[in-house]
Amino acid sequence: MTELQIGLIGLGATAVVGVLAYNKWQEYRHRKLVEAVLKPEHEDLLLAEEPKAPVSEPELRDEFPVIAGERREPVFADAPPEDAPVETNQAPVYADEPPIALATPDAEPAIEERDPELPELPAGLVPGTLLDPRLEFIVAMELVDPVPGTQIIYSQQEALQHLGKPVHWVAFNERTREWERIAPDSEVPVRRIRVGLQLVDRTGVVSEADVFTFTEAMHAVADQLLAVADMPSSQVLEQAAEIDRFCAAVDLEIGVNLVSRATQFSGTKIRALAEAAGMVLGDDGVFTRFDDDGRVQFTLQNFETTRFSRESMLNLTTHGLTFVLDVPRVGHGERVFQQMVELAKRFAETLQGTLVDDNRQPLNDVQLDHIRREFIGKPQATMASYGIPAGSAQAQRLFS
Repeated sequence: MTELQIGLIGLGATAVVGVLAYNKWQEYRHRKLVEAVLKPEHEDLLLAEEPKAPVSEPELRDEFPVIAGERREPVFADAPPEDAPVETNQAPVYADEPPIALATPDAEPAIEERDPELPELPAGLVPGTLLDPRLEFIVAMELVDPVPGTQIIYSQQEALQHLGKPVHWVAFNERTREWERIAPDSEVPVRRIRVGLQLVDRTGVVSEADVFTFTEAMHAVADQLLAVADMPSSQVLEQAAEIDRFCAAVDLEIGVNLVSRATQFSGTKIRALAEAAGMVLGDDGVFTRFDDDGRVQFTLQNFETTRFSRESMLNLTTHGLTFVLDVPRVGHGERVFQQMVELAKRFAETLQGTLVDDNRQPLNDVQLDHIRREFIGKPQATMASYGIPAGSAQAQRLFS
């Protein structure tokens, strides 16, 4: 046997020993991680000397619960009565697992101190107002050690900043015992995290490339934070396409135009009337009417191309105005539309104008009532039957 052969045999033996050692180290590392994740945080109630009061179940905070059933294509049909049963499409189910008590063997995690007056409740389901498995591809993570929220968000910022759809970060606040969005500057340490990639908005459906990028980034986050990650397997693109078809059937904006009969409208009069009606002129160049909760009800914009501004209103004149209601984003749309029409009529009386449609044909009360029922009432009834009521938090995200 030559020296070369002996050397090769020695190198091979060394490589085998190295691989075995690496595998043993990986096995030890994962075993320690699992032991840390599964280590109980509270004493066994069966072994306690005195019985403890039972812990109440967490309150389900979904604003609009998903009701499983056969999918019904969205159609313009008469609105169902209030007490009628609701049907919706078969949605992929995403349920949070029962709370996992996380601890390290060496030290207690430095979590913000819980309010002693609050009941000791486990982390329940994430409210649909924050994340909805029909609208987002959701990844659940359970961290061994608590990490500040801002560190979590920025851990993969570079990889996620070019995505075409929003990413929503949600965490369980150990002090308030509630799920909440993670603020970009939050220093609150958290260990239960849910991250959702929005599947659809008004620009269309999520791309396959974005889904891949998001998935890889979530794997990287889990590795960096030593987290146990759960990525539900689902047909994401097919799910997104179905939601997009639903959106196309109900995504409407209703405009009522007010045009001058002779003299052009004065900017100062327009501003005075709008502000008297509680409307606010924004940086986007339109006046907006908000409800008591700060949600948009309808807007007022220039019928011509020039946008409104505080400086231009002093000398501006225009041949017309347009009142606009965004159907899927406004709750109680028929009632709000009626309020918008009444305000448009007051403008018409003061400014000496006429209400017309997009073809400049006059609008009477019969036509306005038809618009209210057919193009607002019926689409919003379809949204309610789908489980995404108009104006809800889910609708606000979906139609953005």
